[in-house]
Amino acid sequence: MGEREGYYVLMLSLHGRVCADPELGADADTGGQITYVLEEMRALARDPRVRRVDLLTRRFADPRLPPIHDEPVEDLGDGVRIVRLPFGPRDRYLPKEQLWDHLPSLVDRTLQWLRETGEVPDWLHSHYADAGFVGVRLAQLLGIPLIHTGHSLGRDKRERLLAAGEKAASIDRRYRFARRIEAEEEILVESSLIFASTRQEVERQYGLYENRQRARFEILPPGVDLARFSPPSDRRRPSPLLVHLRRFLQHPRKPPILAIARPDGRKNLQRLLEAYAGSALLREKANLVLVMGHRERLGALEAGAREVVTDILHGIDDHDLHGSVAIPKTHGAEDIPEYYRFASQYRGVFVNPALTEPFGLTLLEAAASGLPVVATRNGGPQDILRNCRNGLLVDPMEPAEIAHAVETLLTDARRWQQASRAGLRGVTRVYSWEAHARAYLRRVERILHRERKARRRRRMVLEQSPSFLPKADYLLVCDIDNTLVGDDGALHQLIDWLKTQPRVALAVATGRNLEQTLAVLVEHGVPNPEIFITDVGTRITYRQRLHEDQAWAAHLRHRWWRDGVVEVLRSHAELRLQEKAAQSEFKVSYYFEPQRPPSLPVLLKTLRGKGIAARAIVSHERYLDILPSRASKGHAIRFLCFRWGLPLDCVLTAGDSGNDLDMLGGGLRSVVVGNHAPELDELRGRAEVYFAKAAYAGGILEGIHHYRFAGAKDD
Repeated sequence: MGEREGYYVLMLSLHGRVCADPELGADADTGGQITYVLEEMRALARDPRVRRVDLLTRRFADPRLPPIHDEPVEDLGDGVRIVRLPFGPRDRYLPKEQLWDHLPSLVDRTLQWLRETGEVPDWLHSHYADAGFVGVRLAQLLGIPLIHTGHSLGRDKRERLLAAGEKAASIDRRYRFARRIEAEEEILVESSLIFASTRQEVERQYGLYENRQRARFEILPPGVDLARFSPPSDRRRPSPLLVHLRRFLQHPRKPPILAIARPDGRKNLQRLLEAYAGSALLREKANLVLVMGHRERLGALEAGAREVVTDILHGIDDHDLHGSVAIPKTHGAEDIPEYYRFASQYRGVFVNPALTEPFGLTLLEAAASGLPVVATRNGGPQDILRNCRNGLLVDPMEPAEIAHAVETLLTDARRWQQASRAGLRGVTRVYSWEAHARAYLRRVERILHRERKARRRRRMVLEQSPSFLPKADYLLVCDIDNTLVGDDGALHQLIDWLKTQPRVALAVATGRNLEQTLAVLVEHGVPNPEIFITDVGTRITYRQRLHEDQAWAAHLRHRWWRDGVVEVLRSHAELRLQEKAAQSEFKVSYYFEPQRPPSLPVLLKTLRGKGIAARAIVSHERYLDILPSRASKGHAIRFLCFRWGLPLDCVLTAGDSGNDLDMLGGGLRSVVVGNHAPELDELRGRAEVYFAKAAYAGGILEGIHHYRFAGAKDD
């Protein structure tokens, strides 16, 4: 029996230890976001309109971690799968800050995987900035909608860390804020829809971004698993956790002040300990229970987590809190609901003191367990407490305010009972995954209806492989000026090699137009290649009858307005339009003086303000090309490979300047010729980019032998 009809959704969540049963709190990247994504997938898959939901994440084989992370597919049942593709070091788990350099290769691996499966998703949904970076590029290449959920935002996080006394240079280096924020700005422009959990997230957190006005937001809070999180069924029966907690607590039946969070400075657990230590009433009436992920040995924790746990241990000792504070080293997945029930049974309070909380899923879990809460006023808790009315908001920087709020709930039995009941009612009414899925699909279906013509074009591209594509197993793609041409002797050696390689098709990728390209190839005695990628990747033409790929042209029209580009940039005195021969439908080309380079962020922001989705490419420190956001040499090559069904590891690219940048690396094997421009030096050190010593076509030949491309022998 075939698969049922319905939508195919591809989600992307790249960092952390993603699996069906994640070890939450195992490190800073394995937390609530993973739970959110897994629950959202399952809820969508339960809707009859959806036939399958795949979650794309990283595949790695770290000997220190469970082997499940090296499994290419993990079937969760009921139309839900985790699909793992390798990117970055194969044998090592990486924190999210170290993934950025490897993300372009995931774009290429995903395209190849989708081509092999023969199916393109109806939409992509990226989670967090790293997945959004990949999602933007996939959506551009596939011509499908991108939905995005931020979970946490770089600008907001940076402000909070600075307010907490961190040094700007230190946090920028540690968290890669420049790359993250740049990606988040791009996501705002390129996404079809951004889901935010709360209105505060849109107004306060996204409000820090320049492109906030260009984005389309919908408020969609997550749900909570009401079958898993529930109040204690029998308050008279002792909690099963009592035995375990007696190791820490002298009087384990005192009301517990419970916090569940990974040991991360942003979770602000040290101030919660300070609030408890500073309140004589709390020390007398309550215990403090801190569930901070897993740790086998303190020394084995990552530096940031180790610092937090060490601070907590010192705080317990400094304030002589032994016998009043529990810090269990580990827990099972089913222990978490039991901790909430334990705190509810003994009339405790749950506290989320994070510096900022994008949403606050733990607050919903507490509410579903009948447990009142005290929460940071920064972020999503404002909306949750407005809907559930089950606690108090506090300034997380003020330990005395945290202590007073906890005291208020613990010492007023009537207020505690009211908050407990209100939380149960609110979470049932507002926060269920079924309601989430219905609202999600209602909003996305509006997007699909609006973009239905583009979806039809996408199906055509996938299902019809053009007959004019070359019948070859390998593709060599070369820039022309200063790469293919420049040394006639080396060029003719390369041509002679190609004549002996019937399985290799030649393509050229150039900033020239087609007429100029044909002329320069004739001038240098180069036989016509199989494919011409001209005008900086904005035009694809095949040798057979010089047929232009109309599907590519239609793909580029997305939010492109050529006359608008010329009009908007007319006021920029540092730019001078190039001659008419250098212009085309999808390319506006300028000169500028090297001593007066334009500010690309300013140019693009100005264009975005007029609704124009564009990219800017600088080459040889004097030429500027403005293109549609979906256009580039690299995108054209990937579009061809996807349509052709050619694996990306059967492609070799060669270039020398900045307008070749995005066709070099990623999943493509690439060579930078010896006479390259300085703007390509940023590619040094990447495994898939070879810097040749020889110049021009000699460098191409050197790269061919280095990679043993198409069976070439290494010299």
